[in-house]
Amino acid sequence: MRSRHRERLTSAAVTGVTASGGRVVKKISEFILTTLIGGLLVVVPIYLSILLLLKAMGSVVGLVAPFAKLFPESLPAAQLLSLLVVLIGCFLVGAAVRTQAGRALRERIERSLFERLPGYALIRSLTQRVAGKDEETVWKPALVEIQEALVPGFIIEELDDGRFTVFIPSVPTPLAGAVYILDRHRVHPLDVPFTQAIKSVSRWGEGAKDLVAAMKS
Repeated sequence: MRSRHRERLTSAAVTGVTASGGRVVKKISEFILTTLIGGLLVVVPIYLSILLLLKAMGSVVGLVAPFAKLFPESLPAAQLLSLLVVLIGCFLVGAAVRTQAGRALRERIERSLFERLPGYALIRSLTQRVAGKDEETVWKPALVEIQEALVPGFIIEELDDGRFTVFIPSVPTPLAGAVYILDRHRVHPLDVPFTQAIKSVSRWGEGAKDLVAAMKS
């Protein structure tokens, strides 16, 4: 009897250690995955921006070549002048889109071209929220009733009949997901920052309790 009792205790201990080890491995794998995705969301836009900057500099290097000859050969004048021209061009474009005509042109280009690119609206909304531009009304965080559950989502627009177009992101990659058109009573707007909702999705739901607490009545 004592032998059987010791065997059961040993078996229970081994089972407990195995379960504890499984939870540790799961937490480590989730941490690695969410950290990797978070890093990609930061690194990829920077990498693409650098590539575009270098491409633009290569396009204008021929234009500045005559002026580069006026500088000492030890100075990389062609590259510096190309960078200066590109930065000035970006500044002028930024100043132009601040005008009424520039904003109208930008919105027209976005609707006809960029908004058709997957993930563009999300990235635009994310950067605008991070920059503190609260006038952006798309991608409003919400908890959405899907069957018997509440799931994190984002309100894209309100229809004329009062229903909402809602985007439900995948976990833990918020750039992918599904679009629903739902009645108003099934969509609960959240009084939380856009970045907080994105962080909860990218972390496998961690922090969802704060989203539930922020759900408007």
